[in-house]
Amino acid sequence: MKVGIIGSGGREHSICHSLKKSNKVSEIYCFPGNAGTAKIAKNIQLNTKNFTSLKNFILKKKIDLIIVGPEKPLVDGIVDFLEKYNIKVFGPNKLSSQLEGSKIFTKKLCKKYNIPTAKFGIFTKKKDAEFFIKNSKYPLVIKADGLASGKGVYICDKIKDAKIAITEIFEGKFGEARNLLIEEFLKGEEMSYFIVSDGKTIKNFGTAQDHKRALDGDKGKNTGGMGAYSPSRLFNKDLEKKILNKIIKPTIKGLKELGTVYKGFLYVGLMIVKKEPYLIEYNVRMGDPECQTILPKLKSDLFDIFMSSCSGTLKKTKINWYDKKSLCVVLCSKGYPEKFKKDVPIKNFLNIKNNKNEYCYHAGTKIIDGEICSVGGRVLNFVCLSNSFEESRKKVLRTIKKLNWNNGFFRKDIGHKVINK
Repeated sequence: MKVGIIGSGGREHSICHSLKKSNKVSEIYCFPGNAGTAKIAKNIQLNTKNFTSLKNFILKKKIDLIIVGPEKPLVDGIVDFLEKYNIKVFGPNKLSSQLEGSKIFTKKLCKKYNIPTAKFGIFTKKKDAEFFIKNSKYPLVIKADGLASGKGVYICDKIKDAKIAITEIFEGKFGEARNLLIEEFLKGEEMSYFIVSDGKTIKNFGTAQDHKRALDGDKGKNTGGMGAYSPSRLFNKDLEKKILNKIIKPTIKGLKELGTVYKGFLYVGLMIVKKEPYLIEYNVRMGDPECQTILPKLKSDLFDIFMSSCSGTLKKTKINWYDKKSLCVVLCSKGYPEKFKKDVPIKNFLNIKNNKNEYCYHAGTKIIDGEICSVGGRVLNFVCLSNSFEESRKKVLRTIKKLNWNNGFFRKDIGHKVINK
């Protein structure tokens, strides 16, 4: 069967790589893809914001299944649009995607259904938000309401920091801001829990711990993700029961009462406080780089999971995993998450040879004049599967050292909470 993947990052390359292993998949198209997907699929340079031209291409090439990688097309309603033309799409519809598209939508849902989350306030005016922070306890968390590619969150230790956050959000750093969210700071440990759903059945799709800060020791600016490991050290069956019963099931119930069902991946960003889960955020797709970290652990055919999710038969589909530890380190362009150079050749890339259970997923890369070049902030994702997190990290760092890319930087301490120093 023919499959199309929308997106150009490491998440999409890892999905493409997993689908390539299925004997049911004959051809893969990536819209627009990257230098990594170009080796195993057909990259199509097409404006994915133009749903009509995308639909025309899908129908012309008789593509059987579309997988939507990033959040923006989902929030913009690509699933609703394509389904009108009987195109099979993996991902949630526009209403369900508000779980990520509007943090305030999610917070209101939490309040209505008693879903444990941080206490919060919603502000539409800068002066009201600034008045509120004068009488608040610190640290505080300040968030842009809409999509911000994982970077619209500020943890503020002082009133000065909070004022900067409010100003930057309302002045449009993350796009037009009509609303702003101020939350209490929850002290605990973060964990990402993933499910896949067909609208009737929910199945676990792994756990991970993401590292958002740019520098070692969880310092520096917030990024889209500098690396991750899977499984999370916090995960256990008792905690999973609490996550499902206190957070996910009430959310699904809330969506049903709004007249919709949830289909696709759901990323549940959690803070674990004294063994109790609190919802930080929802993402309506796989995380990045969590996806790159989790998929190498998957034993089952990913194509079967996608198809059964679309057809409502997920209950019959087994999802099996390798009992291994997976760790991912993201190699970024110097200057990220702020300004960085583009179109920089990655000279030694062809010298990198991946051994069994070692992977290199492309993110911000493109082939320019026959050479692999960096075109994004997060450039390459190096992943290793082994019997221990320490072994996985050693192998990944050794590979990055061999690459010796002068325009890049990376964190050397990914997994520091699960690796003895």
